[in-house]
Amino acid sequence: MSVHVAAVGYAKFGKRPEDLVALAAEAGTAALEGVGRKPVDLLVVGSMMAHGPHGPEALLPRLAGRLSLESAGGLRVDGASGTGAMAFHAAVLALESGRYQRALVVAAEKMTDRSTPDNTRDLAASLHSSEVAAGATMPALAAIVARRYLDRFEFATDVIDAAAHHARSMALDNPNAHFFGKPVTEAEIAASKPVALPLRLMHCSAISDGAVGVVLERGHGPTTVLGLGQGFEALRLVDRADLTTFAATRIAAARAYESAHLTRKEVQVAELHDAFSPFTLIHMEDIGLCGPGEAPGWLRKGWVRRDGRVPVNPSGGVVGRGHPVAASGLAEIAEVALQLAGDAGRHQVAHRPKVGLAQAVSGIASQNFVTILGRGAA
Repeated sequence: MSVHVAAVGYAKFGKRPEDLVALAAEAGTAALEGVGRKPVDLLVVGSMMAHGPHGPEALLPRLAGRLSLESAGGLRVDGASGTGAMAFHAAVLALESGRYQRALVVAAEKMTDRSTPDNTRDLAASLHSSEVAAGATMPALAAIVARRYLDRFEFATDVIDAAAHHARSMALDNPNAHFFGKPVTEAEIAASKPVALPLRLMHCSAISDGAVGVVLERGHGPTTVLGLGQGFEALRLVDRADLTTFAATRIAAARAYESAHLTRKEVQVAELHDAFSPFTLIHMEDIGLCGPGEAPGWLRKGWVRRDGRVPVNPSGGVVGRGHPVAASGLAEIAEVALQLAGDAGRHQVAHRPKVGLAQAVSGIASQNFVTILGRGAA
């Protein structure tokens, strides 16, 4: 049974005055208006840190009320930074079961009203308890991965600067991005504040607010879901055999390619989860876009730009778009859908693609998702 993306809606990423429910409602309303307010019989909502002024937020029922969807079924999911993709996959599977006809998926996060230590603590909830007990944070562990990658392939840190610069350059033309219209140079990136070397501030995704809404319908459409895949890897970094590749992505990609009956060579645009700039390089290699150690060369040659061989993160990716944690995974899928439909506006790639791939990451790549979309019928 085919499922397609019928509409996409955004609540722009950045520092927003609205609360979480309002952001989710903004994105959900925009998506519903994209299908002319057709009836929705399933609402799937994702949020990692759902909170309101008095503590944890009852996001699902409040959003259903705001959107007048009280008669729909409802699910709420939380998969850390992969939450948005998890919500999308859950909705696709529900529609494929035949029980539902049309679903609204919304992923939202409100982060800028909280302190950096509070956000850092809650983000660390997706790490192994022993790592947290030792004082590890997301940037600290990402820095270990980055250093291992650089050492294995004998790269200097300028390849990380290039990855961050690519993301920020792509975000310049995306009006929904946190860093829309805010150019930076590689030199500025290289001179930004150290966070956990070799990672600097501009190598790391920004704390952000925002939401994404996607309407899914059964049947064929202009942007059809062709393949889904997910995979796990050891939660603790010390238990992994190799830190220069993410097994969870390789597993998820293999399953998605298999279910789509496609190969990596048929992917014409990709949105990858670069919560930290060096992860862009690893993700490119793990989905099979290029071989181990080849991603920096693709960046330097311009093969991943909007007019390149395979555009990567034409929206700006997580580093350029901003990182309202739960929303990022759905934003990646939504961006691929917009590119396939030719509706990405100022950040549309030069050659409208027929097949696109979105990859989302939970934690330090302990549970990853790959989604393949295509134009027309499956």
